[in-house]
Amino acid sequence: MRISEILRRKGSGVVTIAPDATVRELLRVLSAHNVGAVVVSADDVSIAGIVSERDIVRRLHTHGADLLDAPVSSIMTAAVHTCAPDDDVETLNARMTEHRIRHLPVLRDGRMIGVISIGDVVKSQISELETEREALVRYIHG
Repeated sequence: MRISEILRRKGSGVVTIAPDATVRELLRVLSAHNVGAVVVSADDVSIAGIVSERDIVRRLHTHGADLLDAPVSSIMTAAVHTCAPDDDVETLNARMTEHRIRHLPVLRDGRMIGVISIGDVVKSQISELETEREALVRYIHG
């Protein structure tokens, strides 16, 4: 299965936040969109970084409540891994596992067209396994 198929099923919306937005604003965006990570972008096109719930929790431990007024750019991951719509889900799963990445922006011709999470990848693999199991059961009983 290709990443484009996952995006077709889940949608291609990309939630972004400006690098100078506060962590407090980030929390509001994460909650409002019910997502675990947001792409950091000044123009909704280019990628400055990515920031997740995990980034907030790790920094809260060391910075305390003052972190809430800090800019998102101070906690984001600047080196963002990305993928393409034609990438294979199995290959992407291995890459996400190897690099311990939970969210990847999907780029087509340098433009963001979606975000894939490890949950999306696992869900697609489970769906493929269920389809294969059903085919085997039909074969055995048929």
